[in-house]
Amino acid sequence: MFSVTPNDIGIYIHWPFCLSKCPYCDFNSHVRDTIDQDAWCQALLAELSHYIPLTQERQVQSIFFGGGTPSLMPPQTVEAIIQKIYDEWSVSSDVEITLEANPTSIEAGAFSDFRAAGVNRVSIGVQSLRDDALKALGRQHTAEEAQDAIKIAAQIFDRYSFDLIYVREGQTIQEWEDELSKALPYARGHMSLYQLTIEPGTAFHTRFQRGDLTLPDDDLAAQFYDVTQSIMARAGLPAYEVSNHARLGQESRHNLIYWQYGSYLGIGPGAHGRLLSNGQRCATRTHLAPEIWLQRVRQNGHGTHPQEALSPRQQAEEWLMMGLRLNAGLTISSCQKVTGYAFEDLVDQKALKTLADEGYLQITGDHLDVLPKGRLCLNAILARIITVVCED
Repeated sequence: MFSVTPNDIGIYIHWPFCLSKCPYCDFNSHVRDTIDQDAWCQALLAELSHYIPLTQERQVQSIFFGGGTPSLMPPQTVEAIIQKIYDEWSVSSDVEITLEANPTSIEAGAFSDFRAAGVNRVSIGVQSLRDDALKALGRQHTAEEAQDAIKIAAQIFDRYSFDLIYVREGQTIQEWEDELSKALPYARGHMSLYQLTIEPGTAFHTRFQRGDLTLPDDDLAAQFYDVTQSIMARAGLPAYEVSNHARLGQESRHNLIYWQYGSYLGIGPGAHGRLLSNGQRCATRTHLAPEIWLQRVRQNGHGTHPQEALSPRQQAEEWLMMGLRLNAGLTISSCQKVTGYAFEDLVDQKALKTLADEGYLQITGDHLDVLPKGRLCLNAILARIITVVCED
């Protein structure tokens, strides 16, 4: 599995536009009748230029086009951004360049053009292989289109992934087992399997609050999770993170940069980043609204807010939360170097032992990881083990 170093950096490019807004989605995505493609291309390139003096000595390990629906970008824009990165940064010889895509026939037909532009991995938002579920999720494609898109990706890209959403309204475990069994023959090296969550501000949240939408309860959701882990492990695609499964060596490098608390740039409206420089880790974020971001870029050459220096406590919480998402867990002895705190000062040892005794965590020598029982309650675990010593 890829291991990030302080010299490595990832670059995330956010394309905020979609053909329609899915009712469960709380990402920064918007529907627009018209888009000035040239203006957006130039703005993304300009914001990249803003970060060159701050990160030029780093080596780019991953480029990720996310959204929104970045497969709606013109391939020429994708190519221009990739070329800009190659021109200005040192780029790893095995750099991972991922583009998220929706499996409509029009977008799938563009896969060859994206491959020619430099993309070497796609992540396809399948979400379900059942037409009734796709309709309920507000998706614009059919199950047949999803399968066709995966087949096309398999012909064009050496590496690809696709997403599925489970623990849906009315879904039974048997139905999920059948759907997952149907999906597995299409998998090559990576799958992302997300439990449906109700996020504030979404259409699903409004329906849920009214009582018009119900989901399986927590106990049943835990059963779904356990079944999923068993099926995927038997298929040779074990979880390497809470919701992500891969064959050895096929893990998403870009996401590993996040989870291993590395440095990454966030380019485009609403994008976030983390930069480590001279021992200080800073958070970056850009203006959320696409039109405001575009206006700021035209005025200032970038649409970013001032960088925020993260406090030791903030860094400690992020390091723990990110690292404990990984099945590989955390190396305890690295705590001081990453957060500025000795592990025994960061973590409540009594709470840690209690959680270990209860089967939520496991400590083996210099290693800490979350057991399957604890993977669905990471926020609660973090709240229990972070000690007040870390108060700023």
